[in-house]
Amino acid sequence: MFFQSFLQTLPVLMGYLPLGIAFGILFAQMQFAWYYGILCAVFVFTGAGQFLLISLLSVRAGFLQIAVALFLLNMRHMFYSLALLEELKSFGVRKYYILFGLTDETFALLKSNQATLNLSPKELEKNYFYITLLNHLYWILGCGIGIFLGEFLRFSSEGVEFVLTALFSVLTLVLLKNSKNKKPFFIAFALGVLGLIFFPSDKFLILALVCGVVLLIVLKKWIVRVDFRADGGNNRA
Repeated sequence: MFFQSFLQTLPVLMGYLPLGIAFGILFAQMQFAWYYGILCAVFVFTGAGQFLLISLLSVRAGFLQIAVALFLLNMRHMFYSLALLEELKSFGVRKYYILFGLTDETFALLKSNQATLNLSPKELEKNYFYITLLNHLYWILGCGIGIFLGEFLRFSSEGVEFVLTALFSVLTLVLLKNSKNKKPFFIAFALGVLGLIFFPSDKFLILALVCGVVLLIVLKKWIVRVDFRADGGNNRA
């Protein structure tokens, strides 16, 4: 199971290493002690949030401002937890670590496995735990390498953070391919396009999240509706 989980996380490894290295290099330029960067990777563990943290620290933002900004940016993780609630209920103590390590990429992998793999509850718990742990270790390793390199190298890493967007896009396409019900993806795509047009860029994420939740609640019956003509009345969309 561990080796299988490792193979499943290889795309995340390819994304987390360069992104973590970029964070580590930027963090090293802040002139903080190196171990603060490692502790940040261990206990904060959020790619976009850690890059935002660097920006806020560079302008000497206060603790309250940092806390509110990071909460709003990472509020989407609460919805990830809700989406996995049924599976996690039967898990043991490992579920708390899985909830802690539920990043965008980890969530995409877990949902993809849920849709494609036929695992027993015990096997599913191990699979979820190993995927979460491996992804966490990849991020810590990348940040550590970046911090080490940042002490000796000085170059512009502008644009490297786009690796996170590219990685999540690939994982989303995999989940889209394996999911029977594609309606939430179409809603998210339409909302994203409209949001880019009408939402202010600095408030795009929070507004898109709020609108997405509202649409999912309002259109819930349509999203989960049984299509008897397509499956003969035996399966849900």
